[in-house]
Amino acid sequence: MRQDPFYEPITVEQFLDIDFPSDRKYELVDGVIRMMTGGTPAHSRVAGNIFGYLYVKLRGSGCRPYNSDMGVRVTDTDIRYPDVSVYCGNPASVEREEERLFTDPVVLFEVLSASTVRIDEGEKLAQYRALPSVDTIVFVDPQNETSRVVQRLGPASWRDDLFAQPHDVDLPALGLSIPHAEIFARD
Repeated sequence: MRQDPFYEPITVEQFLDIDFPSDRKYELVDGVIRMMTGGTPAHSRVAGNIFGYLYVKLRGSGCRPYNSDMGVRVTDTDIRYPDVSVYCGNPASVEREEERLFTDPVVLFEVLSASTVRIDEGEKLAQYRALPSVDTIVFVDPQNETSRVVQRLGPASWRDDLFAQPHDVDLPALGLSIPHAEIFARD
């Protein structure tokens, strides 16, 4: 569609004005509406484990996790829906709860699948790194039970670690770690 000379890319504001069917989810990428794929039971389990763990641990801290219903405005023509995102600075205030998108995530999680890994670790990683509020980006592979942690070290400096063995995920901006066993728990 981007190469169609008659297609006019839309803005985030135009995207938010569209009344999409409730049984589907869409992202905005370069001004183009892109339908998101459905997840698998493993994907849902891991995302739920991460969200549940963070919800309990962050309660009362001024930071709050959100599931993939909460969008992140990454540019004027791009909206992403991470599997789990964490916002700080009273994100549950009345004013913030009326917003449909946030622009200031601190921690982002993407649960990988074969169909999304290239986009998640490519386009999305670049967009997330460009957000000044982001401290940590975590990619979790439910199939292999591995994690990749991309951690901000400075304004333009990042550390990128792939943990092929069981490893807890440290989230220094939140002052906590998520145990490997909690991320991949099956009960």
